[in-house]
Amino acid sequence: MEPNFGFLHLTPKKTTMKKLITHFVSFIVISSLATAAPKKDIVDTAVGAGSFKTLVAAVKAAGLVDTLKGKGPFTVFAPTDEAFAKLPKGTVESLLKPENKKKLAAILTYHVVAGKVKAKKAAKLDSAKTVNGAEFTIKPSGNTLLINKSKVIKADIKTSNGIIHVIDAVLIPSDCKKTSGKTSKTHEIIKHAIHKGVPLFNSGHHSKTAMIYMHAGKEILGQCSSQTCGASMKAIKTALHKASSERSSTSQAWIMRKAFDHVLASAN
Repeated sequence: MEPNFGFLHLTPKKTTMKKLITHFVSFIVISSLATAAPKKDIVDTAVGAGSFKTLVAAVKAAGLVDTLKGKGPFTVFAPTDEAFAKLPKGTVESLLKPENKKKLAAILTYHVVAGKVKAKKAAKLDSAKTVNGAEFTIKPSGNTLLINKSKVIKADIKTSNGIIHVIDAVLIPSDCKKTSGKTSKTHEIIKHAIHKGVPLFNSGHHSKTAMIYMHAGKEILGQCSSQTCGASMKAIKTALHKASSERSSTSQAWIMRKAFDHVLASAN
Protein backbone atom coordinates (compact mmCIF):
# COMPACT_ATOMS: atom_id res chain seq x y z
CA MET A 1 0.00 0.00 0.00
CA GLU A 2 1.49 3.33 -1.06
CA PRO A 3 1.99 6.03 1.61
CA ASN A 4 -0.74 8.66 1.75
CA PHE A 5 0.81 12.10 1.25
CA GLY A 6 -2.51 13.98 1.51
CA PHE A 7 -1.13 15.95 4.44
CA LEU A 8 0.61 18.22 1.95
CA HIS A 9 -2.78 19.73 1.12
CA LEU A 10 -3.63 20.63 4.72
CA THR A 11 -3.98 24.35 5.45
CA PRO A 12 -1.86 26.10 8.12
CA LYS A 13 -5.05 27.06 9.98
CA LYS A 14 -5.79 23.42 10.91
CA THR A 15 -2.20 22.15 11.09
CA THR A 16 0.50 23.69 13.23
CA MET A 17 3.94 24.48 11.78
CA LYS A 18 5.42 21.75 14.02
CA LYS A 19 3.14 19.10 12.49
CA LEU A 20 3.95 20.28 8.97
CA ILE A 21 7.67 19.97 9.64
CA THR A 22 7.16 16.49 11.12
CA HIS A 23 5.13 15.36 8.11
CA PHE A 24 7.70 16.80 5.69
CA VAL A 25 10.58 15.01 7.43
CA SER A 26 8.59 11.77 7.34
CA PHE A 27 8.01 12.26 3.62
CA ILE A 28 11.76 12.74 2.99
CA VAL A 29 12.66 9.62 5.01
CA ILE A 30 10.06 7.45 3.29
CA SER A 31 11.09 8.70 -0.15
CA SER A 32 14.75 8.05 0.61
CA LEU A 33 14.01 4.49 1.67
CA ALA A 34 11.94 3.89 -1.45
CA THR A 35 14.66 5.08 -3.79
CA ALA A 36 17.77 3.95 -1.88
CA ALA A 37 20.29 1.85 -3.79
CA PRO A 38 21.01 -1.69 -2.55
CA LYS A 39 23.56 -1.63 0.27
CA LYS A 40 25.04 -5.08 -0.33
CA ASP A 41 27.58 -5.78 -3.04
CA ILE A 42 27.60 -8.87 -5.27
CA VAL A 43 29.54 -11.06 -2.82
CA ASP A 44 27.54 -10.06 0.26
CA THR A 45 24.27 -10.51 -1.64
CA ALA A 46 25.32 -14.05 -2.65
CA VAL A 47 26.35 -14.86 0.93
CA GLY A 48 23.05 -13.55 2.29
CA ALA A 49 20.98 -15.55 -0.21
CA GLY A 50 22.20 -18.85 1.25
CA SER A 51 21.88 -20.75 -2.04
CA PHE A 52 25.31 -19.84 -3.39
CA LYS A 53 27.59 -21.43 -0.78
CA THR A 54 29.67 -23.32 -3.36
CA LEU A 55 29.99 -20.22 -5.55
CA VAL A 56 31.11 -18.10 -2.61
CA ALA A 57 33.65 -20.75 -1.57
CA ALA A 58 34.94 -20.87 -5.15
CA VAL A 59 35.22 -17.08 -5.35
CA LYS A 60 37.29 -17.10 -2.16
CA ALA A 61 39.50 -19.97 -3.36
CA ALA A 62 40.13 -18.18 -6.66
CA GLY A 63 41.06 -14.92 -4.92
CA LEU A 64 38.26 -12.97 -6.60
CA VAL A 65 36.49 -11.59 -3.51
CA ASP A 66 38.09 -8.12 -3.68
CA THR A 67 37.36 -7.92 -7.41
CA LEU A 68 33.66 -8.72 -7.04
CA LYS A 69 33.37 -6.39 -4.06
CA GLY A 70 34.95 -3.63 -6.14
CA LYS A 71 33.28 -0.66 -7.79
CA GLY A 72 32.36 -2.53 -10.96
CA PRO A 73 29.71 -2.51 -12.15
CA PHE A 74 29.48 -6.21 -12.99
CA THR A 75 26.79 -8.55 -14.22
CA VAL A 76 27.20 -12.00 -12.68
CA PHE A 77 25.48 -15.14 -13.95
CA ALA A 78 25.49 -17.01 -10.65
CA PRO A 79 25.17 -20.84 -10.51
CA THR A 80 23.28 -22.16 -7.50
CA ASP A 81 24.57 -24.91 -5.20
CA GLU A 82 22.35 -27.31 -7.15
CA ALA A 83 24.04 -26.21 -10.38
CA PHE A 84 27.48 -27.05 -9.00
CA ALA A 85 26.13 -30.40 -7.77
CA LYS A 86 25.39 -31.35 -11.40
CA LEU A 87 29.10 -31.37 -12.24
CA PRO A 88 30.85 -34.79 -12.33
CA LYS A 89 31.69 -36.18 -8.91
CA GLY A 90 34.88 -34.73 -7.47
CA THR A 91 35.00 -31.77 -9.89
CA VAL A 92 34.24 -29.07 -7.32
CA GLU A 93 36.65 -30.54 -4.77
CA SER A 94 39.37 -30.66 -7.41
CA LEU A 95 38.78 -27.07 -8.55
CA LEU A 96 38.99 -25.78 -4.97
CA LYS A 97 42.53 -27.14 -4.57
CA PRO A 98 45.29 -24.46 -4.53
CA GLU A 99 47.03 -25.96 -7.56
CA ASN A 100 43.86 -25.41 -9.64
CA LYS A 101 43.39 -21.76 -8.64
CA LYS A 102 44.12 -20.46 -12.15
CA LYS A 103 41.63 -22.82 -13.79
CA LEU A 104 38.99 -21.99 -11.18
CA ALA A 105 39.46 -18.26 -11.77
CA ALA A 106 39.10 -18.82 -15.53
CA ILE A 107 35.79 -20.61 -14.99
CA LEU A 108 34.41 -18.06 -12.53
CA THR A 109 35.33 -15.02 -14.66
CA TYR A 110 33.48 -16.72 -17.53
CA HIS A 111 30.33 -16.01 -15.47
CA VAL A 112 31.01 -12.26 -15.25
CA VAL A 113 30.28 -9.52 -17.78
CA ALA A 114 31.49 -5.94 -17.35
CA GLY A 115 28.73 -3.36 -16.81
CA LYS A 116 25.08 -3.70 -15.84
CA VAL A 117 23.22 -5.95 -18.26
CA LYS A 118 19.58 -6.43 -17.34
CA ALA A 119 17.65 -9.41 -18.69
CA LYS A 120 15.65 -7.21 -21.08
CA LYS A 121 18.89 -5.96 -22.68
CA ALA A 122 20.50 -9.40 -22.65
CA ALA A 123 17.52 -10.82 -24.56
CA LYS A 124 18.42 -8.59 -27.50
CA LEU A 125 21.96 -10.00 -27.71
CA ASP A 126 23.25 -13.15 -29.39
CA SER A 127 26.37 -13.34 -27.24
CA ALA A 128 28.38 -11.47 -24.63
CA LYS A 129 32.08 -11.15 -23.94
CA THR A 130 33.00 -12.13 -20.40
CA VAL A 131 35.73 -10.89 -18.07
CA ASN A 132 37.45 -14.19 -18.90
CA GLY A 133 37.91 -12.88 -22.45
CA ALA A 134 35.79 -15.64 -23.98
CA GLU A 135 32.19 -15.23 -25.14
CA PHE A 136 29.06 -17.16 -24.25
CA THR A 137 25.89 -17.40 -26.32
CA ILE A 138 22.55 -15.88 -25.32
CA LYS A 139 19.29 -17.27 -26.64
CA PRO A 140 15.65 -16.67 -25.62
CA SER A 141 13.87 -19.83 -24.48
CA GLY A 142 10.20 -19.48 -23.61
CA ASN A 143 9.92 -16.96 -20.77
CA THR A 144 13.61 -17.10 -19.91
CA LEU A 145 17.09 -16.97 -21.44
CA LEU A 146 19.64 -19.64 -22.21
CA ILE A 147 23.25 -18.74 -21.44
CA ASN A 148 25.04 -21.40 -23.49
CA LYS A 149 22.93 -24.35 -22.27
CA SER A 150 22.20 -22.94 -18.82
CA LYS A 151 18.79 -21.43 -17.96
CA VAL A 152 18.33 -18.12 -16.19
CA ILE A 153 15.97 -19.04 -13.34
CA LYS A 154 15.91 -15.63 -11.65
CA ALA A 155 16.90 -12.32 -13.21
CA ASP A 156 17.81 -8.75 -12.33
CA ILE A 157 18.81 -9.07 -8.68
CA LYS A 158 20.19 -5.62 -7.91
CA THR A 159 23.31 -5.11 -5.80
CA SER A 160 25.36 -2.02 -4.94
CA ASN A 161 27.93 -2.81 -7.63
CA GLY A 162 25.98 -4.64 -10.29
CA ILE A 163 23.35 -7.23 -11.16
CA ILE A 164 23.01 -10.95 -10.51
CA HIS A 165 21.16 -13.37 -12.78
CA VAL A 166 20.73 -16.84 -11.24
CA ILE A 167 21.45 -19.81 -13.54
CA ASP A 168 20.84 -23.55 -13.18
CA ALA A 169 24.15 -24.90 -14.55
CA VAL A 170 27.82 -23.98 -14.33
CA LEU A 171 29.27 -22.37 -17.45
CA ILE A 172 32.53 -23.96 -18.63
CA PRO A 173 34.69 -22.06 -21.17
CA SER A 174 35.81 -24.11 -24.16
CA ASP A 175 39.51 -24.03 -23.23
CA CYS A 176 38.70 -25.58 -19.83
CA LYS A 177 36.65 -28.27 -21.57
CA LYS A 178 39.71 -29.13 -23.64
CA THR A 179 41.76 -29.32 -20.46
CA SER A 180 39.25 -31.73 -18.92
CA GLY A 181 39.38 -33.87 -22.06
CA LYS A 182 43.16 -34.07 -21.98
CA THR A 183 43.10 -34.93 -18.28
CA SER A 184 40.60 -37.73 -18.89
CA LYS A 185 42.80 -39.10 -21.68
CA THR A 186 45.80 -39.02 -19.32
CA HIS A 187 43.90 -41.04 -16.74
CA GLU A 188 42.85 -43.58 -19.38
CA ILE A 189 46.48 -44.09 -20.44
CA ILE A 190 47.58 -44.53 -16.83
CA LYS A 191 44.82 -46.97 -15.91
CA HIS A 192 45.44 -49.04 -19.05
CA ALA A 193 49.17 -49.21 -18.28
CA ILE A 194 48.56 -50.25 -14.68
CA HIS A 195 46.03 -52.88 -15.79
CA LYS A 196 48.65 -54.44 -18.08
CA GLY A 197 51.63 -53.89 -15.79
CA VAL A 198 50.44 -55.21 -12.44
CA PRO A 199 50.02 -58.89 -13.51
CA LEU A 200 53.40 -58.80 -15.28
CA PHE A 201 55.16 -57.26 -12.28
CA ASN A 202 53.59 -59.77 -9.88
CA SER A 203 54.79 -62.56 -12.19
CA GLY A 204 58.35 -61.28 -11.98
CA HIS A 205 58.44 -59.56 -15.38
CA HIS A 206 59.70 -56.25 -13.97
CA SER A 207 61.50 -55.23 -17.15
CA LYS A 208 58.35 -55.56 -19.29
CA THR A 209 56.36 -53.67 -16.67
CA ALA A 210 58.90 -50.84 -16.64
CA MET A 211 58.76 -50.65 -20.44
CA ILE A 212 54.95 -50.45 -20.41
CA TYR A 213 54.94 -47.74 -17.73
CA MET A 214 57.65 -45.64 -19.39
CA HIS A 215 55.94 -45.94 -22.78
CA ALA A 216 52.69 -44.74 -21.16
CA GLY A 217 54.56 -41.82 -19.60
CA LYS A 218 55.92 -40.74 -22.98
CA GLU A 219 52.44 -41.09 -24.51
CA ILE A 220 51.04 -38.77 -21.83
CA LEU A 221 53.70 -36.14 -22.52
CA GLY A 222 52.93 -36.43 -26.23
CA GLN A 223 49.26 -35.57 -25.83
CA CYS A 224 49.65 -33.04 -23.02
CA SER A 225 51.06 -29.56 -22.62
CA SER A 226 51.84 -27.42 -19.60
CA GLN A 227 48.63 -25.46 -20.31
CA THR A 228 46.26 -28.44 -20.58
CA CYS A 229 47.56 -30.74 -17.84
CA GLY A 230 50.46 -29.01 -16.16
CA ALA A 231 50.46 -30.90 -12.84
CA SER A 232 50.24 -34.31 -14.53
CA MET A 233 52.90 -33.40 -17.07
CA LYS A 234 55.34 -32.25 -14.38
CA ALA A 235 54.91 -35.42 -12.30
CA ILE A 236 55.28 -37.76 -15.28
CA LYS A 237 58.21 -35.84 -16.75
CA THR A 238 60.08 -35.95 -13.43
CA ALA A 239 59.38 -39.69 -13.04
CA LEU A 240 60.58 -40.48 -16.58
CA HIS A 241 63.80 -38.57 -16.03
CA LYS A 242 64.43 -40.36 -12.74
CA ALA A 243 63.49 -43.80 -14.11
CA SER A 244 65.75 -43.36 -17.15
CA SER A 245 68.76 -42.87 -14.88
CA GLU A 246 68.02 -46.11 -13.00
CA ARG A 247 69.60 -49.41 -14.02
CA SER A 248 67.15 -51.55 -12.09
CA SER A 249 63.92 -52.29 -13.99
CA THR A 250 62.22 -52.90 -10.65
CA SER A 251 63.09 -49.38 -9.54
CA GLN A 252 61.99 -47.98 -12.89
CA ALA A 253 58.61 -49.67 -12.60
CA TRP A 254 58.09 -48.43 -9.03
CA ILE A 255 59.12 -44.84 -9.87
CA MET A 256 56.60 -44.69 -12.72
CA ARG A 257 53.87 -46.40 -10.71
CA LYS A 258 54.22 -43.89 -7.86
CA ALA A 259 53.95 -41.03 -10.35
CA PHE A 260 50.84 -42.60 -11.89
CA ASP A 261 49.23 -43.02 -8.46
CA HIS A 262 50.02 -39.40 -7.61
CA VAL A 263 48.34 -38.13 -10.81
CA LEU A 264 45.23 -40.24 -10.25
CA ALA A 265 44.99 -39.25 -6.57
CA SER A 266 45.30 -35.52 -7.36
CA ALA A 267 42.13 -35.73 -9.46
CA ASN A 268 40.04 -37.05 -6.55
